[in-house]
Amino acid sequence: MRTYNHMKYQQPCQIEKSSKVRRSISWVSSNWSGYAFSGKKGAYHRISAEWTVPFVRPTPYASYSSAWIGIDGFQNRNLIQTGTGHDFVNGKSEYYAWWEILPATATFIAKPVHPGDRMKAIILKRTSNKWLISLQNLTQNWTFLTLQRYTGPQASAEWIVEAPQVGGYNTRLARLTAVTFTRCRVNGKIPRLNHAERVVMVQDDRIISIPTRPNQTGNAFVVRRS
Repeated sequence: MRTYNHMKYQQPCQIEKSSKVRRSISWVSSNWSGYAFSGKKGAYHRISAEWTVPFVRPTPYASYSSAWIGIDGFQNRNLIQTGTGHDFVNGKSEYYAWWEILPATATFIAKPVHPGDRMKAIILKRTSNKWLISLQNLTQNWTFLTLQRYTGPQASAEWIVEAPQVGGYNTRLARLTAVTFTRCRVNGKIPRLNHAERVVMVQDDRIISIPTRPNQTGNAFVVRRS
């Protein structure tokens, strides 16, 4: 697992209101790509999903990416989340697992992660301010669990591929293979995702990453790097 010289943050969704790339896109962000629900305070108390760790292709510059599930962070500044990271730094690809509760930086999980591994993540509220974060690598056969204090508004829930922030700056998204999210659940139920809830990543007025339409059941989709 890589040790960062700079602190790494997954950030709340940065909505690009002035982007020229609009067309039929509901939400345009400079750092998120996926699906996000937004509701009233206290609306979300559990989220889960599975995904396959993508392969990272070489870039002539440092590039970063994360795939994760979380509660809050969409149209608010709080966020509890867990996922995997896939970067290309110093001429090589690196893969790892992490969890994060803003405003703290990501906490790395000292377990093996490889491209092609199948991950399963769950975040759920146990008491008024205690939350369970669970991340499993179904391929490598390990499970990580932690109980953490979190008092965010519980006003959004999301399944995201992100270009994170490193050293206080937004990064360029790594050149990933497609990330497929499956078995998505929110509050223990199938979310019935619809196209109006998608978030498209746009940087410098160019689409960087875009989610497909959800499957017929409304619990799976693919995020593709442009």
